Amino acid sequence: MNRNQMKINRQVAEYIKQQKNNTFNYKQVSAAIGAQTPAKQRLVALRLMELSETGELIEVSPGKFKVPSRSNFMSGTFVRRSNGKNHVITDNDGESIFVAEVNSMHALNGDKVKISVAAGRRGSEPEAEVVEIIEKAEAKFIGVLKVERAYALLVTDSKFLATDIFIPKNKLKGGKTGDKALVRITNWPAHANMPEGEVLDVLGKEGENNTEIHAILAEYGLPYHYPEQIERAAQKITDGITPEEISCREDMRGVLTFTIDPKDAKDFDDALSIRQLPNGHYEVGVHIADVTHYVRPETALDREAFKRATSVYLVDRVVPMLPEHLSNGVCSLRPNEEKLTFSCIFEMDLEGKVYNERIAKTVILSDRRFTYEEAQEVIETGKGDHADAILALNTIAQALRAERLKKGAMEFDRAEVKFDIAPDGTPLGVYYKVSKEANKLVEELMLLANRTVAKTIGDPGMRKKAKAFVYRIHDKPDPVKLADLASLAANFGYKIKTQGTPREINRSINKMLSEVQGRGEENLLSTLAVRCMAKAVYSVNNIGHYGLCFDYYTHFTSPIRRYPDMLVHRLLAKYLAGGRSVNLDKLEEECEHCSKMEQTAVQAERSSIKYKQVEYMSSRLGEEYAGVITGVTEWGLYVELTENMCEGLIPVRDLANDYYNLDERNYRLVGERTGTSYRLGDEVVIRVARADIQRRQLDFVPVSDNGNGLEHTPSKPRKRDHKHGGKSRRK
Repeated sequence: MNRNQMKINRQVAEYIKQQKNNTFNYKQVSAAIGAQTPAKQRLVALRLMELSETGELIEVSPGKFKVPSRSNFMSGTFVRRSNGKNHVITDNDGESIFVAEVNSMHALNGDKVKISVAAGRRGSEPEAEVVEIIEKAEAKFIGVLKVERAYALLVTDSKFLATDIFIPKNKLKGGKTGDKALVRITNWPAHANMPEGEVLDVLGKEGENNTEIHAILAEYGLPYHYPEQIERAAQKITDGITPEEISCREDMRGVLTFTIDPKDAKDFDDALSIRQLPNGHYEVGVHIADVTHYVRPETALDREAFKRATSVYLVDRVVPMLPEHLSNGVCSLRPNEEKLTFSCIFEMDLEGKVYNERIAKTVILSDRRFTYEEAQEVIETGKGDHADAILALNTIAQALRAERLKKGAMEFDRAEVKFDIAPDGTPLGVYYKVSKEANKLVEELMLLANRTVAKTIGDPGMRKKAKAFVYRIHDKPDPVKLADLASLAANFGYKIKTQGTPREINRSINKMLSEVQGRGEENLLSTLAVRCMAKAVYSVNNIGHYGLCFDYYTHFTSPIRRYPDMLVHRLLAKYLAGGRSVNLDKLEEECEHCSKMEQTAVQAERSSIKYKQVEYMSSRLGEEYAGVITGVTEWGLYVELTENMCEGLIPVRDLANDYYNLDERNYRLVGERTGTSYRLGDEVVIRVARADIQRRQLDFVPVSDNGNGLEHTPSKPRKRDHKHGGKSRRK
């Protein structure tokens, strides 16, 4: 054994000691001990295999290892699959263990269970048996009713249930055959082959637009209407702008102020003001709707807003966090109306340097409502209403953006798909929302306000201790995914840093993204760069925002549509008035709830887009389109169409007459006989084969004489129809 192997063995042993019940693979071990070269990584992989041979490690699944457990009993979360591949995610290490249906005790998806793990043989998949259901999850399903004379069934396409749900006739709530309904499982007898349930709500006739949109919301547990008592409570609230209230605030009604928003926006939660000071600098105000002046803590209205935590933006509607009387009326910063605001006010120069700043409760009067298109036209032509003000703000925003990117902030600009929708919900066309200077003007000033508020509380100075606060945090990239990206990029001649400061790593990725534009490998490398990034979440534990390269960051600028911003407003007002710190644990629980609801809303938004994409493409069966492979799996290739960003699947059965193997490391499928390769980012041409609106699935087939879509390109490639639209909601 050479010295290199001995050193690796010692480092691996030390790493394993620290893992307890965690699982790990050779990539994770290599990253942790600094084994960066392929040769050293091979030594790590070899050592893990040796330890599994001697029983010192268990190979729980191919390439994944853990230290042997002393007990065969453990708890976890049950994941039910309609294909029969049920499994349990264990609490102690997050490992996935297979559970056969006969051993499931009819546990449902999300149930907390106790399992007994069977002793497995080397190379075989471990199995578990559910011995106790500790805690039942809420079991609600969406499907179509089939009503017979003596009973009814809910026919569901849920990926979490392989069977229909039996419904007694007295539990139908008026539902009829062909209705889509929300059903709750009430019982699953031990020897029955299907569960029993009751109808909670009849959503409408299958296929109707409102029915399908409500079904998407119900699928994710999101509300699709407001309780009447909440609406009544909201209606009682008036603007309350009295002389007494104005006297308690900084009066900025005489300063030029305007909003810039998407053309279809109704909830204007931010406005900008600007005036030149005698010293030549500019006073720039970022004014945010003072929602918490109207929505008081612990009221029914506040509890409903917290439960929702966010507005949900679907393809044809917004499901608001607050009733429309507040979101579109009382709180909305509409033009020519006095409004109460919470403001960050800066003394700046045109180079973006901040000389002074203050945070204050204010009253404003917006002079003009601009759409992004109108503001963009002013920027491009230099003409129009308040042109000097918009041009000055744009100059400041560009300077702020340049400085942010110089410090290493990530720069991902991806167009978002939008639909032109008919009154009945039918998608008439597809266009793209791309970010232009007007969008970036607003974005940079919102970032400045958010960062200023976070730093004010998080870094009080004078050796003062920071008080409990809500931060928007963004962790470092996944080290294994980043290493894979760097390795793959190196094959094309690009160098990406995997170690160093966030600034150094981000600048290397930005450099690669800039250099790769227009080249064949652009789709592959840009997609992988996005996928190696962590998700931004809310937390009281500030670790900074990696993507923005900010040490302090929060969400302050959208309280009409995000509950975390309401929390920030309340805490900010309390602390600026000298109040004591709030309970840290309770605040973290609220942050976790808001993060979870944000992700749920994102999933619902994507499902609504997918629904409209499939509906739009259902009238285009047989047509050919150019596209890009966006996902590579053992069951097929996901392809995004260049013209309209609709995504569908090429099932592996529809590829060339060959047997395909998944090459995970290189993100490709490779034919055993022909050597034909389909890789993430490759351009293909497909034909639309099937469109299943109910399941929201598109199936494509590759276009080519021999089944290889990589060899064929259309004679007249279609072009995207770009438009520009709204501000980012999630940074």
